Amino acid sequence: MADIDIVSGENGGGTVRCPFCGQRNQTRPDAGQARCGRCRLLLSGGPHRKFAELDKHDYVHPADSRALAALRAIPGMDKAVTKLLNITGEPMINVIFMASAVKVTPRQCPDLYAKLQVACTTLGVAMPDLYVQQSPIVNAFTYGVDRTIIVLFSGLLERLTDEEVLCVIAHEVGHIHAEHVLYLTAARLLQAIADGAISAAPLNNLVAKLISASMETALRAWMRRAELSCDRAALLVTQDPDVIGRTMMKLCGGTFASRVDYDQFLAQARDFQQNYNDKALDRFWADIITSGLTHPFPVWRVSEIMKWVDSGEYGQVLSGAAESRAA
Repeated sequence: MADIDIVSGENGGGTVRCPFCGQRNQTRPDAGQARCGRCRLLLSGGPHRKFAELDKHDYVHPADSRALAALRAIPGMDKAVTKLLNITGEPMINVIFMASAVKVTPRQCPDLYAKLQVACTTLGVAMPDLYVQQSPIVNAFTYGVDRTIIVLFSGLLERLTDEEVLCVIAHEVGHIHAEHVLYLTAARLLQAIADGAISAAPLNNLVAKLISASMETALRAWMRRAELSCDRAALLVTQDPDVIGRTMMKLCGGTFASRVDYDQFLAQARDFQQNYNDKALDRFWADIITSGLTHPFPVWRVSEIMKWVDSGEYGQVLSGAAESRAA
């Protein structure tokens, strides 16, 4: 377990080691809620646990596992996805972001780079490339197989706190740790074609020949459920369920979320889950509406995280991290 390391100095100040990234920070006695000068995360958040050998099956959501099994059971699925990615090629996407987005490095947006390091070292993942792209959309995504990249939209960074940004980055790193990237990249590519972001007619014709409608439907269904696993990965990094909940609250309420009562939002999430479990018509409409989405409803995602915490499974995984560090 990594405790906060405080060394007292003159006038009540001292040096505080960040529990997230490990940097030592000079603090004043009147600093209040001091933040790390490197990763910008709170220094008063308590210990932060790292996972020596985290198995994806320790946290992957059951719905993710079932949808992935159904996806892999489709004849020719892996062959079609591999051929699709060979045709489109990752270099195309890498060129797009190198030319139109800001690449995050230790010297460019260093606090974001430090947050990426926190997420990667916590889950045990090699560092991917990270980009920031101009967009009013509050979103992020992971793309690539041989060379994985994470993209954060500027609209997201402008609305979230540092802890919530860590939550989003950790969610994306979770896709890498859970080995989602092959199918996720194919699903993202299909989404980009459907949205017109990639509109070359020859490419569209090739995709139509490679990926059947049943394959595309199964990919989309799995992608939504994979998000639930990565919310759990984000919790394993932030180690604070309220950070996940407040991030989802902003996805629902945008800038208006500052005027929303968080406890009432959690109650709304519990009510939604109860209605989904008890009322067949509510369950029918929720499933029908989400079938056209790339992500589950934010309120639904909150309820799923709360269920995982309440079940005790999250605590067991976290305790395993503490035991592995102690060993």
